[in-house]
Amino acid sequence: MTDLSWPDEQMIRAAREGDAAAITTLVSDSYPHVRRFAHTLCASAEDAEDAAQEALIILYRKIGTLRASGALASWMFRIVRNECLRQWRTMTRQPEPIPDSAVASAEEEAVRRLEAGRVAAVIAALPADQRRVLIMRDVQGYSGRMVAGVLGLSVAAMKSRLHRARATVQHELRNTPRPNPEGSERND
Repeated sequence: MTDLSWPDEQMIRAAREGDAAAITTLVSDSYPHVRRFAHTLCASAEDAEDAAQEALIILYRKIGTLRASGALASWMFRIVRNECLRQWRTMTRQPEPIPDSAVASAEEEAVRRLEAGRVAAVIAALPADQRRVLIMRDVQGYSGRMVAGVLGLSVAAMKSRLHRARATVQHELRNTPRPNPEGSERND
């Protein structure tokens, strides 16, 4: 069975300090996680592979700038998300969106990240056809006709898949407990 855990803190610390073997191991051990996340966000498998590779290149080049070893996963997911968005913007040639306002506190940021991870996990669990439609329509902002055209579907079929995906996500989010920043679960 494949180990699905992120590299340990000692490995990350050694990589941050410039140990070439640790950096190599860190990049290869992070690949399955980065690739899986990219496939949930990007419009196509090719875009996902490109985003995952770009994220690993950034990891390789900038591991020394990572402030906390425990932040590797969120840092990598943010890089992957940004790469998927960059690819989409390049493809659609739309202007950069206005950046989100600053987060009021570290606790709010932690809660936001936990909730985003929860939503990403629910979306990742969707069937591939529903996940692609949902991501292209709701995350990437493509028009319904564009999504249908790219995926080779009728507009009605695209709308049906989108409806099923949204309903499943809403149902799962309502029926799964929310984690809190301290690690124990809560039901709000």
